Amino acid sequence: GRGPAGAGDERRGDPPRGGPASSTAARAPAADETQQIVDFMQGFTIETTPGSAAKIPDYRALLRPGTLIAVTFLPGTDFADTVAVSKRLKAEGFRPAPHFAARSIPSKAAFEDYLTRLQGEVGIDEVVALGGAVPTPLGPFESSMQLLESGLFDKHGIRKIGVAGHPEGSPDISDKLITEALAWKNAFAERTGAELYIATQFCFEAAPIIAWDKAIQAEGNRLPIHIGVPGLATLKTLLGHAKACGIGNSMRLLTKQAKNVAKLLVVNAPDQLVRDLARYKATDPKCGIRKVHMYPLGGMKKSAAWSYAVADGAIALNRKGFEVTRPLE
Repeated sequence: GRGPAGAGDERRGDPPRGGPASSTAARAPAADETQQIVDFMQGFTIETTPGSAAKIPDYRALLRPGTLIAVTFLPGTDFADTVAVSKRLKAEGFRPAPHFAARSIPSKAAFEDYLTRLQGEVGIDEVVALGGAVPTPLGPFESSMQLLESGLFDKHGIRKIGVAGHPEGSPDISDKLITEALAWKNAFAERTGAELYIATQFCFEAAPIIAWDKAIQAEGNRLPIHIGVPGLATLKTLLGHAKACGIGNSMRLLTKQAKNVAKLLVVNAPDQLVRDLARYKATDPKCGIRKVHMYPLGGMKKSAAWSYAVADGAIALNRKGFEVTRPLE
């Protein structure tokens, strides 16, 4: 499971412009399409790292009470940092969902200790279980499936679990293994009653996401999807995250834009991506997307302010996406 990334328009700096969901349905009247976007962004979740948490004096200045915030457990870090940030977020009135990266857990005893500490110090009922981008596992766990199969999440009162989704594939796992893993997770949810959902990597355009959703449904996926959306960031920042995370086909949009050096420091918003996916969700009853998960790659403040403006309907549609109509500062 890798972390987060969006991209840029020639005129304004919106996300990359690529084909997509315009073909899924005839365009709705502007008022209806605005409502589709507002509905799509309701209840969005967001991600934070222990590193970025150290630079945020108070999350309450940026996020509304009760927001679900995923807390990363990155390679080479101490899980104690994930616990500490989760504890702080709970105290500030949020719902922390800590990551468990299987390949970074040194032993089954350590895994149980992590859960015991979280429940003793924080009190949680939701986690995100990932394989983790570590080439050689530190302990007995190679995949999130082994964490699920251990029964320890259930034992420690975890009721809801996000599992990784890869709309554009993964540099760490073959497509065949990704398909097999998703089938296993669906079967696990069926036989155990566990409430699983797919938490995806971020992408830059809608077409690959829509194609992936339809493909995994055809293969039997029934898990709801929380789709990863890149927050506001410069093209340079997005390119860095995309390369580090092995983003697939839609990264070509960033690379193409990066040929214009003047654009590298323009802040980009994912407005066309959100508009296209909102239309898909509103017009296709089989759409598997249920929530938006924001990756605040350019900083929490800008991404959170933009997301709330969109969810509140403070937007004006334009030729390709939309503009936010209130200040983000």
